[in-house]
Amino acid sequence: MVRSLPTAAASLLALGLLGGGALAQGVAAPPADGAAATSADAILLTVFLRHDQSRPLAELNQQLARQGFYKAFPPAGMEVVSWNVVMGIGQVIVLRLPASRLREVNRVLEDTAWGAYRTEFYPTYDYRAIGLSEHEKAR
Repeated sequence: MVRSLPTAAASLLALGLLGGGALAQGVAAPPADGAAATSADAILLTVFLRHDQSRPLAELNQQLARQGFYKAFPPAGMEVVSWNVVMGIGQVIVLRLPASRLREVNRVLEDTAWGAYRTEFYPTYDYRAIGLSEHEKAR
């Protein structure tokens, strides 16, 4: 089922503001109901981890290890679509996850990445099929 842009945006906003989801402690397990991203409820989450350029990389890595970053991120059951180092920025990670788990990934990063990174989040949804369909119709 394809949702209109306003409906999808409202759904994402509601889930982000009201979403339940367990608070992550250490390695987050998938929700008890086994929620894994399906095409109907999957979102893509682009995460920018902007590194603190005033500190050496070894120091940042030590902090991440102390805070358990690589043990907890990404939470179990979330698909890593891409994970890149972008020179001058830090790391850019794209995850695919159920919209209901957005709060969980945010909490994991708050607990384990803050201090070494400044975080930015950009939740999106897959528009490829719709965009390509519209392109074909316009030809």
